[in-house]
Amino acid sequence: MSLTLSVDGPRWRAHLESVAATHPGIVPVAKGNGYGFTLGRLARKTQWLAERGHDVRTLAVGTYDELPEVAQRWHGDLLVLTPWRPWVPLPEPGLARRLIHTISRVDDLRDLLHLDPSARIVLERMTSMRRHGMAARELWEAGDLLRKHPGARVEGLALHLPLGQGTHVGEVTRLMNDFVAAEVPARGAPVVWVSHLTDAELATLRGQYGDFVFRPRIGTGLWLGDRGALTVSATVLDVHPVERGDAFGYRGRTAPKSGHVLVVSGGTAHGIGLEAPTGEQSIKARAATLARGGLDAVGFVRSPYSIDGKQRLFAEPPHMQASMLFVPHGARVPAVGEDVDVRVRYTATAFDRIVVTG
Repeated sequence: MSLTLSVDGPRWRAHLESVAATHPGIVPVAKGNGYGFTLGRLARKTQWLAERGHDVRTLAVGTYDELPEVAQRWHGDLLVLTPWRPWVPLPEPGLARRLIHTISRVDDLRDLLHLDPSARIVLERMTSMRRHGMAARELWEAGDLLRKHPGARVEGLALHLPLGQGTHVGEVTRLMNDFVAAEVPARGAPVVWVSHLTDAELATLRGQYGDFVFRPRIGTGLWLGDRGALTVSATVLDVHPVERGDAFGYRGRTAPKSGHVLVVSGGTAHGIGLEAPTGEQSIKARAATLARGGLDAVGFVRSPYSIDGKQRLFAEPPHMQASMLFVPHGARVPAVGEDVDVRVRYTATAFDRIVVTG
């Protein structure tokens, strides 16, 4: 009676090892809902990759609030992707030694060094994404400030690049040159922490900058890169025959024709029916969005639930922990207790159960 994520364990683990083996220095990312797996599970799998001999030294989380979920399950360094701000309390000394802060403003760097002169940091450079980061001039200021604080541990440069914008090699080259020119003091080979570079781009940059270490931060491609290893299902909780005009549901909607109303597990508490805007910009994608809006206006919206390969309509908007579907007359009606397939956005779904086979 639940919304369940089933994982083909051997296949999923083989994919994780393949990604780690082909991306030396990989920084697994565990943030938010843990890509559907939970943060704790991803931390344990990161530890497993390291113990299997892969070059995994750092786990990245999204925010400081996520650290307690992973710190006891992963024994290496921890990178927080959201830049530190002065209102964020510093952790206890044991965790502080493992923690790498992202710094995107000179004022924050000054405040952090005042609180912890030995802090470990990466300096984030503003990219064309324009979310967080320093301009070239601010990198110079940061370099001057860090030369006055020799106890600080500079772990390198952080770059968060946009998706789907063509090659990033030219932009990364320019931003790295800014970092070099700022003469930021570092211990050992300079490190570049990057997101959203292709394998070909990484290979090109490694060839151009042989004295730099590149550490790719990878989340989706690692945990969700083999969708064939993942299956989501929901349990049929109840089945009710209806005739045209019969009322049902919270809002007293009426059946458009004879068929069955199915009550299935999964609702807004799980993320079902809560759709975030997509990055689609094509005319076709916009037309599909308009079509869905039109269906919603009259009460017919395609659900993520499929029965015998046929995606079924919501009978009404999802409830908190269950949804109602309409199955028209003539289609096979699943029995109570049967599982049906569900297509979800993993980063926005909370599962009742996660079952890893093998």
